Amino acid sequence: MRQSMTGFASGQGEAMGLTWSWDLRSVNARGLDIRVRVPDWIDGLEQALRGLISKRLARGSVTVSLRLHSNGADTAQELNEAQLDRVLTAMLRIEAEAMTRGLSLTASSAADLITVRGVMDAPQQQSDPAEVRAALVTDFGPVLDSFTASRQAEGAALVDVLAGQVDHIADLTRQADVVAEARKDEQAEKMRAAMARVAEATDGVDEQRVAQELALIAVKADVTEELDRLRTHVEAARTLLTTDGAVGRKLDFLMQEFNREANTLCSKAQSAPLTALGLELKTVIEQMREQVQNVE
Repeated sequence: MRQSMTGFASGQGEAMGLTWSWDLRSVNARGLDIRVRVPDWIDGLEQALRGLISKRLARGSVTVSLRLHSNGADTAQELNEAQLDRVLTAMLRIEAEAMTRGLSLTASSAADLITVRGVMDAPQQQSDPAEVRAALVTDFGPVLDSFTASRQAEGAALVDVLAGQVDHIADLTRQADVVAEARKDEQAEKMRAAMARVAEATDGVDEQRVAQELALIAVKADVTEELDRLRTHVEAARTLLTTDGAVGRKLDFLMQEFNREANTLCSKAQSAPLTALGLELKTVIEQMREQVQNVE
């Protein structure tokens, strides 16, 4: 099922005297960028979560956050005297260096010191890291399922929007084909009139050379090739929207091709109705390109 790169899921769990909450979200990105925020004392948890995510996703900037707390009777944190000594020693060195440079630092309070990492030992560090890791990895599975489902739901909505935009491009291309066909006689008459004016204004003109130049101008004004390519791109887009797997990058490249043909169509139009259709094509293509940025 097609996935969007935007998704969100959360979850809560409880085991071994601990409670926790998950926050899993993603936005669009060129590749798969996974950022994991979990307690350092649970060895191997970050690697395990990365492995689970990478098996399910192909693209997106994904952030995983875990908040872990003790829910036991003894929830008091303990002072880590060794870490406190290291912090105080570092503060003295910093203050001394600041004084030698003529800098004045704001005084620190006990409340500031308590927030320094490691000064207060959290009670959950007394739990067995391996058991906690196993419980968390198991609990993360349903959260990841919910997260993937949210990306798939948005992906399904994206496909509907993109399919409608592709249909709009196809319709504008058909209209442009009709206008281009109708202007052929007008273009031919203009060429004949231009050739006659050149012949009257120039003595000894090489009529064959003039005819060749006018034919070249006619070829440059012909938009048949651009319209044919637009139709081909429409079919390619429809195929990609029904293809399994990550196709976002292919769709993004295809949007560049759409835009190139629309630009050429406008530059060769030489007709107000055809130019208007070309500009409308460019608008729809840009709208579609913005939506494609969210496709995995």
